[in-house]
Amino acid sequence: MDLKSCVVLVAGLGKSGLSAIELLVEEGASVRGTDAKPLEQVVGAGPVLDRLQVPYVPFSAESFAGVQLLVMSPGVPLDLPEVQAARQAGVRIIGEVELAAWFLKGPVIGITASNGKTTTTALTGHILKNCGVDAQVGGNIGLPPTAMVKTSAADRVNVLELSSFQLETVDRFQAKIAAVLNITQNHLDRHHTFENYVAAKRRLLETQPADSVTVLNASDPVSTSLAYAAKGEIEWFSRADWPLSRGWWFDGARVLYDGQRVMERRQIPLRGLHNVENVMAAAACAHRAGAPLDGIGPAVETFPGVEHRIEFVRELRGVQYYNDSKATSVDATLKAIDGFDHGLWIILGGKDKGSDYRPLIAPLQKKAAGVLLIGAASNIIAGQVGGELSTEHCGFLENAVEIAASRAKPGDTVLLAPACASYDQFNNFEERGRAFKTIVGKLV
Repeated sequence: MDLKSCVVLVAGLGKSGLSAIELLVEEGASVRGTDAKPLEQVVGAGPVLDRLQVPYVPFSAESFAGVQLLVMSPGVPLDLPEVQAARQAGVRIIGEVELAAWFLKGPVIGITASNGKTTTTALTGHILKNCGVDAQVGGNIGLPPTAMVKTSAADRVNVLELSSFQLETVDRFQAKIAAVLNITQNHLDRHHTFENYVAAKRRLLETQPADSVTVLNASDPVSTSLAYAAKGEIEWFSRADWPLSRGWWFDGARVLYDGQRVMERRQIPLRGLHNVENVMAAAACAHRAGAPLDGIGPAVETFPGVEHRIEFVRELRGVQYYNDSKATSVDATLKAIDGFDHGLWIILGGKDKGSDYRPLIAPLQKKAAGVLLIGAASNIIAGQVGGELSTEHCGFLENAVEIAASRAKPGDTVLLAPACASYDQFNNFEERGRAFKTIVGKLV
């Protein structure tokens, strides 16, 4: 599509939307920006629009009419009446990732999952760089894909974390290497059904070229079920009890590839078996993109981890504090719990996403010293698990940390792993995680 003088509306003025506007202006489009919030309430948007001389228009049916292209930020649902009206009027609708794909140079590694995609994406980039393969990392982590266009090159690998919100609008976007780590119930408040959510994830495979590689988790039933959609070769990984004759396998002590030892478990500096899966997926992607097998283990050893993902904060009077603010789903929280032993003071709550919290009961019965509830979802969580677990309503994060700190004994762990979105009390999970670390840092 020729963007010269094309009338484009960008819906959603967060980081992705503003980055899309920058690219569209550079390409000569006639751009407008809109957001469900008034412009003065969208942090940082006003100065960018002023600098680019892009007008802000109200979020209304009138603003969505009369445009030739509608670029959706990931956070803006496709089923809004204004968006549906634009679709019915014949307006072409794409997402920020699709826009980036029109201009991005170099091979793409696309990584998606319900849990673990941030760690796997960051680790893939880390392995590649440590093995001398030129790569840049972005997507749902760090830089929006449209912001990566300027620094892309034919011989530079683009490693992208991709959410279901980003994938539901892809068309010409193609990942040379695509990885689906796992799919569990998440974002049902946005996708409405699990089938819709899986379909959004499946778009990553459906848009791959014929000579592509698809990395799938043989231990995850939904990931495995997507094998039929793969366009090229499938690379499997698994931590199951049975060995894979081909692909990546964890035997309980070592990570192997096609039966060849790649690294020992002790070389992996991340908690939990789920992170062994993430390591295998990252290793598979990086190896297919040019990282030699003998360089992968040493690279993994130096990986610093990801902020807000089972991140060690401090130890005080024998009690350890961990920030897993990015655990915004029940499954992510289950994986976090799996990495710890008894004496766990866990902080749950935030904005509910239509989740079923009952799977938390059994592991927390075994490990939890206390279940502390915060935010808008407190009553929902208590209603589902309160008959089996002793829960305490704390309201705000600071109260929960102070209660945990006053009751925890040496050897215990205080873990923020909310199983909820952050939007009731925070702008995003990063802000929530930083708040937790600040509160913990002030404890005496």
